[in-house]
Amino acid sequence: MKNPSIHSKEHLAYLRGVKRKNWLIGIARFAILFLLLMIWDLSAKHEWINPFITSSPSRIVETIKDLYKSGTLFHHVNTTLKETLRGFFIAVVLGYAVALALWWSEAARRISEPYLVVLNALPKIALGPLIIIWFGTGQKAIVFMTVLIGLIVAILNMLNGFMATDENKILLLKSMGANKLQILTKLVVPSSLPNFISMLKINVGMAWIGSIMGEYIVSKAGIGYLIVYGGQVFKLDLVMSAVVILCILAAAMYAVVALLEKLVIKNK
Repeated sequence: MKNPSIHSKEHLAYLRGVKRKNWLIGIARFAILFLLLMIWDLSAKHEWINPFITSSPSRIVETIKDLYKSGTLFHHVNTTLKETLRGFFIAVVLGYAVALALWWSEAARRISEPYLVVLNALPKIALGPLIIIWFGTGQKAIVFMTVLIGLIVAILNMLNGFMATDENKILLLKSMGANKLQILTKLVVPSSLPNFISMLKINVGMAWIGSIMGEYIVSKAGIGYLIVYGGQVFKLDLVMSAVVILCILAAAMYAVVALLEKLVIKNK
């Protein structure tokens, strides 16, 4: 005996329409990108724009090929990727832990709030000379810069998520005899899951900003180093190629977080 469909014909037609619309949006995105790249490349080839200043897609591809053939492409990519991932995970874990501690202690939260606001507004690049003195000119300084930029953002986002927990639900658990740890684990943490995913998405960008900013200040390798070096010797093809590689890596990392979000929502 065949199981009857749990969806009506109208609902199935609606789902097909949504799926078709998503496909069309995806195709439109790639079509617009392809069209812009074609216009850019043709404009550079026919010198409607100055290719020395703007480069072009074909020149960027050739530059990336040259980096690959010279054996330096993956060295620079791996250097920046390691720095970014280390800083990202440290900032996320430490920020989450600090936010939990601040939720737990109202006194600590009220004392630290103005300091968090000031640190969040502080231009981190201004601390560059101090970071070099503290950590030297190696990868530790770059990772610290990455953590510094992402940490406060992680703390503030997660703290807002924890504090946004429904007060009525907290009172209900208290009336049932739940202690503070049980309220945290059974209600506060699960209800803040959307804020956690949002914090991850924001910190993806913050991590790349921090690592590239750190490489601007002090680096001997990495994507930021290629950008700085290309600008110093007026190899703008190299600068644009490094920016394109950076965009691809950042998009891939964001896609991983977006996939995690779908898995969390699916299993929720």
